[in-house]
Amino acid sequence: MRSKVPNVVFKTRVRNDALGGDNPFEWKDLSSDELFGGKNVVVFSLPGAFTPTCSTSHLPRFEELYDDFKALGVDEIVCISVNDAFVMYQWGLSQGAKNVFLLPDGNGEFSRKMGMLVDKSNLGFGYRSWRYSMYVENGDIQKLFIEDDYSDNCPTDPFEVSDADTMLNYLKNK
Repeated sequence: MRSKVPNVVFKTRVRNDALGGDNPFEWKDLSSDELFGGKNVVVFSLPGAFTPTCSTSHLPRFEELYDDFKALGVDEIVCISVNDAFVMYQWGLSQGAKNVFLLPDGNGEFSRKMGMLVDKSNLGFGYRSWRYSMYVENGDIQKLFIEDDYSDNCPTDPFEVSDADTMLNYLKNK
């Protein structure tokens, strides 16, 4: 039996040009059902926007392989991080992200309900998501790749199985 993604409401910001001005964005609640219902979604979660591995490898490779994922029937690629909507937006701009949806888990609720919230106080980060990726069909988790050494205040940041290539190879061979 497959498990379902947690049911949460994400606090996002969306552009609304009718607002005008320098900051034409407004708050929009986005539910798990809206994100995952009736879709095939690749999700990867990482400790934080603007952090080294996340910015140099994790996000860029998913961006690079976007068309390959789409060709295999993936409707959307979502990056989740325990950061607020403003940080995720600025990180997306700095990364030139155009294909991956950067989803703020500002309160860490989704990460906590996934069982992936860890204490990273040893780095001054507080609570963040452990690094993982998953393939979700209509809200059902089909495959989950979790990095080794899951623990609070882990002295390392493993990045071996939650990468884009591992997920792409899984989808090609499923």
